[in-house]
Amino acid sequence: MNAVVVAVCLMMLLSLFRVSVVISLTVSSLVAGLLSGMDITSTIDAFNSGLGGGAKIALAYALLGAFAVALSHSGITDWLSQSIISKLGQSPTSSNVLVVKWLMLFAILAMAVSSQNLLPIHIAFIPIMIPPLLGLMTQFKIDRRLVACILTFGLVTTYMILPVGFGGIFLEDILLHNLNINGLNAVREQVPTAMLIPALGMIFGLLIAILFSYRKPRNYRNDEQVELVKLKQIDKRKIIVAIIATVTTLFVQIYTDSMIFGALVGFIVFSLSGVLKDVTDQDIFTQGVRMMANIGFIMITAAGFAAVIKQTGEISTLVDSINLLIGDNKPLSALLMLIVGLLITMGIGSSFSTIPIIAAIYVPLAMQFGFSIPATIALVGTAAALGDAGSPASDSTLGPTAGLNADGQHDHMRDSVIPTFIHYNIPLVIFGWIAAVTL
Repeated sequence: MNAVVVAVCLMMLLSLFRVSVVISLTVSSLVAGLLSGMDITSTIDAFNSGLGGGAKIALAYALLGAFAVALSHSGITDWLSQSIISKLGQSPTSSNVLVVKWLMLFAILAMAVSSQNLLPIHIAFIPIMIPPLLGLMTQFKIDRRLVACILTFGLVTTYMILPVGFGGIFLEDILLHNLNINGLNAVREQVPTAMLIPALGMIFGLLIAILFSYRKPRNYRNDEQVELVKLKQIDKRKIIVAIIATVTTLFVQIYTDSMIFGALVGFIVFSLSGVLKDVTDQDIFTQGVRMMANIGFIMITAAGFAAVIKQTGEISTLVDSINLLIGDNKPLSALLMLIVGLLITMGIGSSFSTIPIIAAIYVPLAMQFGFSIPATIALVGTAAALGDAGSPASDSTLGPTAGLNADGQHDHMRDSVIPTFIHYNIPLVIFGWIAAVTL
């Protein structure tokens, strides 16, 4: 059996059995090398040579984690939560309840979107911003599955189409880079454009969730441990510093085209301002690195796995075998690639970490079937993003659960994973397939 197929299946199986993704990738790399006829030394050498490919991304995540923790200490998310709560007033009426309800949902969506670029803190805002709002959600009988869908939409769709912040990492540092090292010769301008049609699938899924699936009220128990309103004193100076640090981070990131230096400068602004004197810089940096370390290590290991897969030389054999099986049926081949990408990403739990693996397989396959460069970009990008929303191990589902389950009334699988899988992964397959056959 083809070593690439065995390695990918083994990696998925181990991940599904909750074995650490880093261990799953490492073990699967060794199996792939040995099955292909490589000896243990050459397999390890190939694996080690690929590790450097993920170092840049891992460092960016570590610095972004430090910036996110510093931002959380500034109180800017507390300020946003309290601004929403204060709109309700002391005597709620049906009109201002409706206004506040949709204002809150829009603010959550805006924060999720901006957490990928304007405030590059990823999921770090969710455990800070969402729990203070649970009392209001209970009072308004908002279905928390809708909130989970809104959060996941903002976290995923943004990096799929906007080449800023985490979108810059996904579209340029990872997707474009891995497409080109596997022989595609794409240019930067083609990537966001090619991902527009798949992103429409995410928008379609969100509209279905809002207008149909979760529009009805849902009752939750009133938990005394979750207080409806508990306003804290907000230090306006800290908020000003947070805004300056955020704008500086965004400017440096765009000017230098580097998330690393953007996050670094933003963290320095916090450090020099003195607003974090109640906690040391070292503690903040350590907390931030710890928060993002797992994602960084997975990305580094995935790059090593992809290097071994390419070194085996069995990718071309796999491409030829699939070509013989499917023939010249491009629509069927596109559908199969998307479904396999869904399975791989769900096993790993990270679209960012999946790209080095599937690009090594899909780019030669797409070229063999005659897909255009934009179609190949859409295939690989969509296949990677597919499992991010519906994976139990994805930060795009774990993050929402961390905030919405603060009172123990939001189940991770039933209320985060399954709703986001249904509303996003199914439309993504459809719209990704449309992009592949039309571009």
